[in-house]
Amino acid sequence: MQDFKGRVAVVTGAASGIGLGVAERFLREGMKVVLADVEKGSLDREAARLRGEGGDVLPVVCDVRDPEAVADLAKQTLAHYGAVHVVFNNAGVGPAGPMLETTPADWRWIVDVNVLGVAYGVLAFGPILKKQGEGHIINTASEAGHVSSAMLGMYTATKHAVVGLSESLYRELEGSGVSVHCLCPNLVRTKIFHSERNRDDGAEMRPSQTATMAPLREAISAMGIPPEQVAGDIVDAMRADRFWIFTHEATKASLAVRFADIEAGRNPSNPYANIGGLESLARAEEGAKS
Repeated sequence: MQDFKGRVAVVTGAASGIGLGVAERFLREGMKVVLADVEKGSLDREAARLRGEGGDVLPVVCDVRDPEAVADLAKQTLAHYGAVHVVFNNAGVGPAGPMLETTPADWRWIVDVNVLGVAYGVLAFGPILKKQGEGHIINTASEAGHVSSAMLGMYTATKHAVVGLSESLYRELEGSGVSVHCLCPNLVRTKIFHSERNRDDGAEMRPSQTATMAPLREAISAMGIPPEQVAGDIVDAMRADRFWIFTHEATKASLAVRFADIEAGRNPSNPYANIGGLESLARAEEGAKS
């Protein structure tokens, strides 16, 4: 798909961060965009702003943890626009802290959003795209879907799952006319490390989580790229029919550390150590273990 004018895109987690940046770029490409998010206030505000700027958008409050809500998102999209061509399964949460201090409720929350939210999006929209013989599915994973971190054990596990899901889906749909893309960003200026704002089970952050979050939030502020840069990478990958979407050159260096460890038979090492520009992440990684 080279010309996106008049096409219909669905974006989850669309009220902020990468989702909002991508929605804005899709609108500039001439697309109609369904904005899905669990935060109604932010969603309504951003939808009103985008409409005021001339964008054709449909806001839908959707909790991606609920398969019926995601199925309804597909129904509302088809009812309103009559078609769908691009699906960006982007909604995600990013709690941090020692894995040995997590709870079953912590795991249920992050798996429901980061893994099952993507799976439900694939189940709701994938058959539609396959039947029509064209379209794009973009799943948000992370650099953490390839390398490990002492700071982000649960997050890393879920993003590895999204990478595996996406690679398998690519193979399943190869030759169908439906392109699959896996977005693996490093630090982007979003509210991912403030995800607890949308947690609805009454759980509060523990001191160890707060201590781990602090350097990550600082790193995002200091090193994060803007969401609009990620949006450009996504559109370029769609036009090139490229599966992997890496937003940072340093990502490949981090992956190389892991593969070098495997090749040499070494135990896992810090993927951020000795890589220029990632010093703050390396320090945060070491601090998480102390």
